[in-house]
Amino acid sequence: MILLWLLLGIFMIGVIIWSYAKRKGIDNKIESLAAGAEELTPEEFFKLRNYSFGGRGTPKYALSKNFSGVYIIYNHTKDMYYVGQAQKILDRVNNHFTGRGNGDVYADYKYRDRFTIKMISLENSGYGNLNDLERDTIRKYNSFSMGYNKTRGNR
Repeated sequence: MILLWLLLGIFMIGVIIWSYAKRKGIDNKIESLAAGAEELTPEEFFKLRNYSFGGRGTPKYALSKNFSGVYIIYNHTKDMYYVGQAQKILDRVNNHFTGRGNGDVYADYKYRDRFTIKMISLENSGYGNLNDLERDTIRKYNSFSMGYNKTRGNR
């Protein structure tokens, strides 16, 4: 009987170690993707957003920049993150800084908290869909329990 409990304990330790290693690998992947992304202030983001191909009229986002992906909004003042996903990332990030996205992010932005934005393209991320990339990024940055996210991500 003691041998059975010992084997069960060893098995459980193995499962815990495997789970930790898997999570660490995912965290490293997200860190690498974020490290490769350009970091923009909201002001730099607005310049990118307003880039126009035709002069006057409605700004047309550079197609290579309005991609499908995940964005990471970081409030340096409060050390809080918001992670989201979008098919057209510039359009969605724009909503957060113009009052049509996460209300808490917008309120802190209006109160002049210091923010930066990183955008990760789904293409070449190694992920098959936005939901998985978003969920792993939310978990990595702890933005559900300690940030602006209200959910752990889409399923």
